[in-house]
Amino acid sequence: MTNYFIQMEAVVTEILPNTKFRVRLENGAEVLGDLSHQMRKNYIIVLPGDRVEVELTSYQSTQGCITQRLTHLGR
Repeated sequence: MTNYFIQMEAVVTEILPNTKFRVRLENGAEVLGDLSHQMRKNYIIVLPGDRVEVELTSYQSTQGCITQRLTHLGR
């Protein structure tokens, strides 16, 4: 069985314990995001208001994995 991933941009709204975050997706939905292994390993800091890339699976749309912190000029 193949898992299909949906990548979306989101904004971090709340920091939760154990490297979990509440993020608001582009479509307005709020999901629970967990930091990916690479982000933990490289000590990437994510703060409220940061734009991130979230990977959602096709079978569970309420939880996702934060795979990248997006940087935009002029922030």
